Amino acid sequence: MTHFERLTCTSSQTKIIRFTIFTLIKDKKQRGKSMLSELKFKEFCEKTASNDPVPGGGSVSAMAGAIAASLSEMVANLTLGRKGFESFDDEMKTIIKESQNLKILLTEDIDRDSNSYDDVIKAFRMPKESEEDKIKRSEAIQEATKHAAMVPLSVAERALEVIYLTEKVVNNGNPNAVTDGAVACMMARTAVLGALYNVKINLSSIKDQDFVNELSCKVEKIEKKAIDKEKTILNNVNL
Repeated sequence: MTHFERLTCTSSQTKIIRFTIFTLIKDKKQRGKSMLSELKFKEFCEKTASNDPVPGGGSVSAMAGAIAASLSEMVANLTLGRKGFESFDDEMKTIIKESQNLKILLTEDIDRDSNSYDDVIKAFRMPKESEEDKIKRSEAIQEATKHAAMVPLSVAERALEVIYLTEKVVNNGNPNAVTDGAVACMMARTAVLGALYNVKINLSSIKDQDFVNELSCKVEKIEKKAIDKEKTILNNVNL
């Protein structure tokens, strides 16, 4: 069981699980789109700086999480096989594997976030001439906004997992790379909090109160864990 799975709240879990499945199917259909994650770094920065609303804070939060996972993997690689640290080899191998997986997922989240925003805009642009049009448009907006809330929630959950990995590399990794582990921790915390802000702003537009209450509960718990864990980790960085 992962750290974020232990954060699950009660009440409308079936609804959340059903919508999560919907989100995964929707994301799979969008994989053929132009990929922000495949841009060169300078190109990504220029696109972020433009008057195009995507990539925005959500995609940047996912990028921060992916970079944090990469740094964690680097520290583990710099520790693996190092003389005097042989007892941590198995742990470092596990960290490398988990970091690689989270890096891939968070990189994909860069595009998932921007795609979810595009879906909300498309819903708002639906026709609203007849009453039937208005009903369909309103339902589409609500569904797209729920999806736009679920995407950054998954980013926050994954980035929280990265924070727990940074604790291991800070405590048991190569001491020459302890500051790299600390930077990974801070980047992961930024990814968590940035993603959660995006969840919150989307929840403010959702009418399904059960859905809002469920995600709000998760947001509160993830936020507290990320902030508290970062403090604990950085207190162990002695320079």
